Amino acid sequence: MQTTMPDIANTAAALQTGKLDWVGMGEIELPFIFESKDLAPVTVNAKARAFVNLHKEDAKGIHMSRLFLALDHLSTEQQVNPHTLAQALDTFITSHEGLSDKAQIEFKFELPLRRKSLLSGKSGWKSYPIILTSTINQGVISFELSVDVTYSSTCPCSAALARQLIQNAFSEKFAQETLTQSEVLEWLGTTQGIVATPHSQRSIANVKVKLANNIEQFDVINLINLLEAELKTPVQAAVKREDEQEFARLNGQNLMFCEDAARKIKTTLEAKQFSDYFLQINHYESLHAHDAVAIAVKGIEGGYTAL
Repeated sequence: MQTTMPDIANTAAALQTGKLDWVGMGEIELPFIFESKDLAPVTVNAKARAFVNLHKEDAKGIHMSRLFLALDHLSTEQQVNPHTLAQALDTFITSHEGLSDKAQIEFKFELPLRRKSLLSGKSGWKSYPIILTSTINQGVISFELSVDVTYSSTCPCSAALARQLIQNAFSEKFAQETLTQSEVLEWLGTTQGIVATPHSQRSIANVKVKLANNIEQFDVINLINLLEAELKTPVQAAVKREDEQEFARLNGQNLMFCEDAARKIKTTLEAKQFSDYFLQINHYESLHAHDAVAIAVKGIEGGYTAL
């Protein structure tokens, strides 16, 4: 009886020769402990993708189990940070010596954060979709961080039209009258006074940034805070009446087309001097059955493209 099991990837000839850009696995279920600045290590449940290139043209294939076991070690024995990701990528390459000189790991997960209310002092959980991608190419490591921030956008056109209707209603109601301040205030506080309201909708800013190669730690919270502070109207977790009223005020003071939101974020990312970035604004219209979308990139040679 033979005791050595066959290894087809090493011994069988390729059906057809040729280099392949990426070979690996997707949708790997992988819980891990994530580390980021100003955040206690947190366990997240990720979907992972793991790849190496195949530059040996006559090789039958790669050793996928070696990729999986390296990720499993990262999941069970380590915490995910720039250093441990660099170690995993190096393992991908060394375990495929002669076959590969590039490797990539991508994690998709929801990051739960405690977020404070606007005024009441209450707190609640919000989850932020994160994509963390690490790549090694001929010994050079790079990191990309993508985050979705959900916010409310109130249409400037709809707001102007609503104001006109309120003005018309006021003019029709009190065309021949001289009113005191208290009478005006009373009228404005009725449904007859505010005869129209602008439409607003839940919106999502998807932002991807290229991080410095030599970073010591990730800084997800800073990026999220940066985007929410610029947009002014992030969706809330815990909400009391005073928070809801403040949210209405913020919406009224920060009317936005998708173009406005995109330019706000583009200006902020430029100021932070990210080496490259991609942003897509999605306003999930309450007026229309379609979405309003704006896209922008830094525009460097060989960098992210808009479409």
